[in-house]
Amino acid sequence: MITSGMSRPRSLILGLCALISFGASASIPEIEPGTPFTPLEPTREESITTQQIMSNLLRGHYERKRLDDRLSEQVLDTLLDDIDSTRSYLLASDVKGFERYRTSLDEALSRGNMEPAFVIYNRFQQRVSERLSFLLSELKTNAKDYRYDDTETLELDREEAPWATTSAELDDLWRKRLKNSILNLRLAGKDDKAIIELLTKRYQNQLNRVHQSKPVDAYQTFMNAVTQTFDPHTQYFSPRNSENFNINMSLSLQGIGAVLQTEDEHTKVVRLVPGGPAAKAANLEPEDKIIGVAQGKEEMVDVIGWRLDEVVDLIRGPKSSTVRLEIIPSSGATSDSKIISIVRDEVKLEEQSAQKEVIELKDGDSTRRLGVIDIPTFYIDFQGRMENLPDYRSTTRDVRRLIEELKEDNIDGLIIDLRSNGGGSLEEAISLTGLFIPTGPVVQVRGARGNVEVLQDQDPEVLYDGPLTVLVNRLSASASEIFAGAIQDYGRGLILGGQTFGKGTVQSLRPLTEGQLKITQAKFYRVSGESTQHQGVIPDILFPSLFDKDKIGESALSQALPWDTIRPAKELRMNPVTGLLPNLRERHEDRIQDNPDFIFMREQKDLVSEMRDKTEVSLNEAVRRKEREANDEKRLGLENKRRKAKGLPLLDTLEQTAEEVDKKDDEATAEAAKQDKEEADAMLEEAGFILLDYMKLASPGLTAQRN
Repeated sequence: MITSGMSRPRSLILGLCALISFGASASIPEIEPGTPFTPLEPTREESITTQQIMSNLLRGHYERKRLDDRLSEQVLDTLLDDIDSTRSYLLASDVKGFERYRTSLDEALSRGNMEPAFVIYNRFQQRVSERLSFLLSELKTNAKDYRYDDTETLELDREEAPWATTSAELDDLWRKRLKNSILNLRLAGKDDKAIIELLTKRYQNQLNRVHQSKPVDAYQTFMNAVTQTFDPHTQYFSPRNSENFNINMSLSLQGIGAVLQTEDEHTKVVRLVPGGPAAKAANLEPEDKIIGVAQGKEEMVDVIGWRLDEVVDLIRGPKSSTVRLEIIPSSGATSDSKIISIVRDEVKLEEQSAQKEVIELKDGDSTRRLGVIDIPTFYIDFQGRMENLPDYRSTTRDVRRLIEELKEDNIDGLIIDLRSNGGGSLEEAISLTGLFIPTGPVVQVRGARGNVEVLQDQDPEVLYDGPLTVLVNRLSASASEIFAGAIQDYGRGLILGGQTFGKGTVQSLRPLTEGQLKITQAKFYRVSGESTQHQGVIPDILFPSLFDKDKIGESALSQALPWDTIRPAKELRMNPVTGLLPNLRERHEDRIQDNPDFIFMREQKDLVSEMRDKTEVSLNEAVRRKEREANDEKRLGLENKRRKAKGLPLLDTLEQTAEEVDKKDDEATAEAAKQDKEEADAMLEEAGFILLDYMKLASPGLTAQRN
């Protein structure tokens, strides 16, 4: 099985069948703080599975790595980073003790000896138990006396911090963290008694779960440190997570449709499944952190510090039921949580299908009509095709029909919108490219042994040869990058937007005695011979983006395979787009210079970057309240600056809805607000203007009706 889409280590898709239920909400025995962690022991099956994994990795992975001392060092460093990336649990003496394994983990792996892995995991869990016990003790005896009027600060960025040499150092760090948690809840409007109760329950639950750990937890943690040294998309799935992954690959999914990942003690949103409930609700975004889950109107369950699979179990549920999530938005401060509601539903193929619209843009004294085809994912109904159903769905079949309809609508040009399209069927990326080019290579696949297969479009028909633009962003990945790269290499159209994800590798699933191994076995290369891996596709004209490339994208992942080149699949003629780019970029910059939406995006990006760059936070309540008020004022000011420039009614607060504004203002401003909500988004509109510029520069009078 080949997968062609984004993936991240330790992530799960919340589109899982409601009939599967595990014990996330089951009763767990309460552990007395200070109870020593009972060491876990490896099983015989795990020893056998380890040897199977290593055999697959050494013989079948794209990177032909050797099982040697260098790999052993990488595994140890990766494991320590995975379990304690903020250097908040382990002591320097612990880490020094682990050094005896630095150059011997390779021998242990070759023999299937899991003892070193379990020694490290057991020590870590003991330290976690000690930290949670400390927090519970502080809440019981000292927290009520904490002061919030001093100059104390908490360091946020601890990736390069030295390991603590004493427990007293860690006590001081965790006292500050506890103080910060209390302060966050105070800023959220909770009283001190409720805060103490909430945090006591949170840390007690976490302590209980630590002591419920099983050998498979230790094993999976260690083996994924091993697989990550090869690349971030190679991953070990335990039997339970194998079952989850297999369900995710089906086309009929129930849940909220979100890919989640563990980040420290939080559950973070990686991306949304196109057509899923969360995407349609439009109230959850990548990089948001989920800190609470509630079923319908029931009490919110605090999930900070929970295991990812337990959070998944709590969020999934029957179709048509409602789940409420307490989230920290990616653009907000750590104290700015909010509660959203999502109705669980089935993610259906037709809801992920391509859709069309026509936008009209003023071009001097005339009005131009541009067709837009939004493709959320590259899909195909394999079962329908196998059964030779005449109306089976696929990306290419749907887009073919939509283009024919748009031609009848007398469009002047076409925009293919691949923003946030995470990939899908490789076959569909190739056949879709074929609608716009004659026969020829579309993508090259290089295997682990260096063999290169050129995958071609063999249909001589060109369905559409008119003016074309492809719109992408940082979440456009894999199959999206293959399509965009081919269009760019052939000079068939303009690529606009943000640098794409850079997911240019191919994975397959291999069964094991215990679970499955997802292994990277090949890389994608463009017609030009350039890899889409790591670098992605760089647009001809870049748009501003709120996505942080240091946090989202292949280049943000540890041990990502590098960008490189191979021989071109064919001799490419001079790209007709290249010579026009300086003029097109100049016109684009002139146009967006005073565009309220683009000004807003640039200023909003600067504000978000400013907040992300903070490496410490004040533990003074008055200072924090002032910082929060100043931040809210900045965000409100940016939004009202944009609205004023567009003739829209201003907001009194950030929480004010458009409907409230409409009621407050007169009929004229209410109508303006309505138009703002209905008009094409700013990036799509600007893509249209660039396409019009291209048509004038390339060939005056060029339209979609050209044959």
